[in-house]
Amino acid sequence: MAQPAQGPAEGPCSTPPVGDGDSTPDCHPVDEKLHPSRLVPAALQHIAAMYAGVVTPPLIIGQACGLDTVAQTRLIAAGLLIAGLATILQTLGVKGFVGNRLPFVNAASSAGIAPILAIAETNAKGDQLPAIYGAVMVAGVFCLVIGPFFGRLLRFFPPLVTGVVITLIGVTLMPVPVTWAQGGDETHPDFGDMRYLALAAFTLVVILMFQRFGRGFLKQVALLAGMFIGTLAAIPFGMADFSSVRSAPLAALPTPFAAGAPVFQPAAILSLCIVMLVLMTESAAGMLALGEICERKTDGKTITRGLRTDGIATLVGPVFGGFPTSAFAQNVGVVSLTRVRSRYVVAVAGATLLVLGAFPVLGAVVSVVPMPVLGGAGIVLFGSIAVSGIRTLSEAGLDDSSNIVLVAVSLGAGIIPLAAPAFYADFPAWAQTVLGSGISAGALVAVSLNLFFHHLGTRGSARSAAAALKSP
Repeated sequence: MAQPAQGPAEGPCSTPPVGDGDSTPDCHPVDEKLHPSRLVPAALQHIAAMYAGVVTPPLIIGQACGLDTVAQTRLIAAGLLIAGLATILQTLGVKGFVGNRLPFVNAASSAGIAPILAIAETNAKGDQLPAIYGAVMVAGVFCLVIGPFFGRLLRFFPPLVTGVVITLIGVTLMPVPVTWAQGGDETHPDFGDMRYLALAAFTLVVILMFQRFGRGFLKQVALLAGMFIGTLAAIPFGMADFSSVRSAPLAALPTPFAAGAPVFQPAAILSLCIVMLVLMTESAAGMLALGEICERKTDGKTITRGLRTDGIATLVGPVFGGFPTSAFAQNVGVVSLTRVRSRYVVAVAGATLLVLGAFPVLGAVVSVVPMPVLGGAGIVLFGSIAVSGIRTLSEAGLDDSSNIVLVAVSLGAGIIPLAAPAFYADFPAWAQTVLGSGISAGALVAVSLNLFFHHLGTRGSARSAAAALKSP
């Protein structure tokens, strides 16, 4: 792995503004403190890349739990607040204990949405969030406990397994934006009205136009631009509700356990602990990739500190309304694209999220976006998650027949709840929670088959394990 050519291993340094002569820092680019003229635009790029992803989990989960606009606004604000705190802790950290001290963004992951929705479906209204938060908190403790040993477990989560899981995340979430595109409320008499479908299609077309003709920053914010223009288009037709903005407080901090004390259900806990293993794998992979991009060695201690941050954020987040926290791959892409590797840029982006979370009225603005607009954008957002999984699978050794069978059976198990929602109706409640989520079912099957094909026995196990672990 490449090492920095000069400067100390860590320690902040400063550079002059653009145009003020040589701006080459005397330290590693990760520890470079940019002048505000460079730092602020770079931080805004990270905000643009992550914002839609940060607010997506509370939007989806809040809708599934039937929250009113005030509670939905509170959930979005909490998501922004926790993301800001986790990102600041990750980038600045406490040396030797917590934080990987890389330009690394942490926030609620979309990977946790599907199993969380399964938990919501098996609990009565009013009991949903307490059950979800109880499971999330235990998943945070689980992450803290196994984080220091996670390097030894990575061989059980090769690209074959993570590729299956990521693909299923996108596939199993696809019914959500389809429902949004039809209006969001299946019990409403106007559900599926052509006005809703037209607005969703218009939003999708706007996003595609920005992707096709946009350049640089405009192309990067195509999703947000599509949602903004789609919302503007909805106003003349009375399809945008601004009541949440008028009723939201200007500034307020999230109330601890506003949804009630957490409830700990074994099946829900098992489901989210499985998801936490996947999130930890993604975080570890993100840290390794970012270390390569930034030319700073990412060793086991760095990964342990980074995962410890994930665990703390996941444990503390539910107190204020947060969900499982992990890495944001899109921001790794921003670092790679811009070559701005300063962790202080991402720390400023985290501080911006913190400010947004402290002002619920800003979160209320997001809740103004009509359901059909979210539907059009969600097709792109969740579809891109599935594409990421397919890309991972394509690079994971599918020339091996055992790997093909592993992927085929795992994907099949994960798609059962989508293709036949009542398939597990007669199973015990705990089995419905675990197997009723495509992500959990697919992950369990993928891990089990990976053990069966590539780890059990002695003869040929080394060759099979190498094939399973094949990665770019």
